[in-house]
Amino acid sequence: MIIRSISYPRAGLIGNPSDGYFGKTISFIVRNFQAEVLLYESPELEILSAKRDHSLFDGIAQLAQDVRLFGYYGGIRLLKATIKCFFDYCVENQIELHDRNFTIRYKSNIPPQVGMAGSSAIITACMRALMTFYGVTIPQPILPGLVLGVENEELKIPAGLQDRVIQTYEGVVYMDFNKETMNSQGHGIYEELDPELLPPLYIAYTTQLSEGTEVFHNDIRGRFERGEEKVLDAMRQWAELAHAARDLIVAGRGEEIGPLLDANFDIRKSLYKISKGNIRMVDIARSVGATAKFTGSGGAIVGTYGDEATYRKLVAALEPLGMKVFKPRIV
Repeated sequence: MIIRSISYPRAGLIGNPSDGYFGKTISFIVRNFQAEVLLYESPELEILSAKRDHSLFDGIAQLAQDVRLFGYYGGIRLLKATIKCFFDYCVENQIELHDRNFTIRYKSNIPPQVGMAGSSAIITACMRALMTFYGVTIPQPILPGLVLGVENEELKIPAGLQDRVIQTYEGVVYMDFNKETMNSQGHGIYEELDPELLPPLYIAYTTQLSEGTEVFHNDIRGRFERGEEKVLDAMRQWAELAHAARDLIVAGRGEEIGPLLDANFDIRKSLYKISKGNIRMVDIARSVGATAKFTGSGGAIVGTYGDEATYRKLVAALEPLGMKVFKPRIV
């Protein structure tokens, strides 16, 4: 039996990056790309390498480009850490596993290093494949935290729950990570929203610049934990924007959320050191009449547009800069 498990990238629509700081966010799944994990029974447990794990290059320039796109460690570490965390979860919860072995491999066409949660998509797909192989059920609200632990605890990659929640639930989800709820039940309050209530959305991403999450989130955690008022105020504002957007969407007024997205980025710009290339993406999108903010940690933007004429202007303005513009498929 071959187990095939798929997970998708996501776009943080609004509220991010307050998801790791007891805030509120709205995120949606992007089915235009996917991470896939294949798992099948075999005599020994084996993890097979994928494109981003190879070590044979045509020359030094290709090696440098590979590092820029995929980093130094590739994707095998993601699978290895996921398998280990899955095993630890089962031991901790006294879940007995059968003794059959498996071979596992992955592939992904999710654009790397542009803030669309490609790594957590691989982890989520791997976790689902393991659950199927071993016949283990992990409660839906618990699974995102387990996936987050793979990155935070095993791999020391700073991240929040938002990506893992939307990749678990899919569709569109409003997430409330208030401190009291998080401390009492270990996860947030997750409300699934109707994708049909969203306004027309676009996503644009580039492969010419990338700032990994590890770089982008540098020191914000420390400033938050030290109680820096500017950081605390930004987190409160992002949460309020997410709640306001949720209310508009549920009320059937999704076309009104655009200015809230712009405000989300403007607060971020006042708090973070953002590269000129990332700022330029947002400025150009706004110059043709669209709204714009990061999907995640930089390298990709998401926003609203009023009509097809505006969308064509977006494409005409951004694609000559080496950016890809597309309409996200959510369902």
